[in-house]
Amino acid sequence: MKRLVSKSCEESRLLWHLAFPAILTEVFQFSIGFVTTGFIGHIGEVELAAVTVVENIMEGFAFGVLVRTIQLPIFFKSSTFFLRPHLQTHCFAHTQPTQFGMGSALDTLCGQAVGARQLDMLGIYTQQSWIVCGATALALTPAYVFTTPILRSLLRQPADVAVAAGPYARWAIPRLFAHAMNYPLLKFFQTQSRVWAVTAISGVSLAVHVVLTYVAVRRLRCGLRGAAVAGNISHWLIVLAQFLYMVRGRFPDAWKGFSFQAFKNIGAFVKLSLVSAVMICLEVWYYTVLLILVGLLKNAKLQLDIMSVCINYEFWTMMVALGFSTAISVRVSNELGANRPKEAQFSVLVAVSTSAFIGAFFMAIFFIWRTSLPKFFSGSEEVIHGASRLGYLLAVTVFLSSIWPLLSGVAVGSGLQVLVAFVNVGCNYLVGIPLGILFGFRLKFGTLGIWMGMLTATLSPLHAHPPPCLSFQAPVFFFALTPSAMHSATSELEVEAPSPGPRQRSGRAQASTSSGSDMGLASATSAASLSTAAMAKLETR
Repeated sequence: MKRLVSKSCEESRLLWHLAFPAILTEVFQFSIGFVTTGFIGHIGEVELAAVTVVENIMEGFAFGVLVRTIQLPIFFKSSTFFLRPHLQTHCFAHTQPTQFGMGSALDTLCGQAVGARQLDMLGIYTQQSWIVCGATALALTPAYVFTTPILRSLLRQPADVAVAAGPYARWAIPRLFAHAMNYPLLKFFQTQSRVWAVTAISGVSLAVHVVLTYVAVRRLRCGLRGAAVAGNISHWLIVLAQFLYMVRGRFPDAWKGFSFQAFKNIGAFVKLSLVSAVMICLEVWYYTVLLILVGLLKNAKLQLDIMSVCINYEFWTMMVALGFSTAISVRVSNELGANRPKEAQFSVLVAVSTSAFIGAFFMAIFFIWRTSLPKFFSGSEEVIHGASRLGYLLAVTVFLSSIWPLLSGVAVGSGLQVLVAFVNVGCNYLVGIPLGILFGFRLKFGTLGIWMGMLTATLSPLHAHPPPCLSFQAPVFFFALTPSAMHSATSELEVEAPSPGPRQRSGRAQASTSSGSDMGLASATSAASLSTAAMAKLETR
């Protein structure tokens, strides 16, 4: 018993060592949009709804193509330190800086570069990603320019909301390009495990954003335009601070200045991005579709405001789960790379238990203060009452959302990437949306019904005895936790991985005491051959 407790404490220490800076970064950068919505919500119901549809419909579409709040967890076997794209299923567009889509090739390429000790290629790949993401952002700009007609005529959103959202979206265009710059920078730092610098920059930028938004919205009364400009400044502050940190000589091996070499093989970079971008977009756009459905309800402005309050709180708490997802990706990658599947399984159990405990804590908070928390976003009694009614389902969703991302990540790490992606998309579009339409429109539950459909899709991978239509996800996720699945993943790593270096031969003792940087580098090394294999397959095609 003592040995089990000691082992659990040691594993928990390793997880928190990796997860804590990731959680802080997630929370800080997500809170920029959180704070903006809070200030705007006290201007009026129309303004709150306008910000909601811009940040979660227009930006949800754009970021599905371009970027994912929200370090995206990457596939354990083909990724390096922090990002895993499948988890962004539950994160909206403004959950910066977890970004994917056309920038997803950077995960594979950086893993290959670090694993092969070719650090000089990190700078080249970062510049290539800037070119691709920048061009994609430019192509998406017309959607922001024509936000009003798109929302009003194409998506049938409330007319006054669409009119208010148009100017806000146009003023927010610089933010789109900031995200195109931000993701490659994040990947550059995360691959080399320089996470605390990013955390500090994000924290300072959040503090600046609070001040700027307060002055623009409350003092100068610039409304939506002022809030958009404050957001632009804050996001570009993050980008500029990270860029200066990169070029000021801190990374002599990885950054050697701008190079024309970045323009070589752009086509291959784009093809590698497109391999996963389609499925990622379908997962992210699921929540965009749900919000469009809310905009079609009667009294749509009020329903959008209620939804805005609840989803902001849900995804703010989701940042903790994403931080643990970051940590468990590194731990599992290291243990499987060292041929220790049982240790990897134990790491997963500790991470899931810790995240579930924190989720239960958040759930209790939402149950107890469900009538008080909505006041941060709005002073309207109707909005507060509606959000408090939805608070019961929100509390349950928060708890479940603290568990399923980790299980989904383990399933992906066990070699079930394609299957998990299809299962998630299938349950979302074939279960969540139809049930949301049924409960929300046919049974006239409104926003409550649409949330019930969303919760059902979320619940399906965790249900012990689900009905037939929901029974497919659970076996997939729980199979990944079995020793046989871990052994299978380990076997593939043994076949495909390069000869182990000193870090990988050092055994459990070093894995237990290594720093976050060592873990990230070991994870990248074990994944490098898999990245090379992916590139080789792409070239043969």
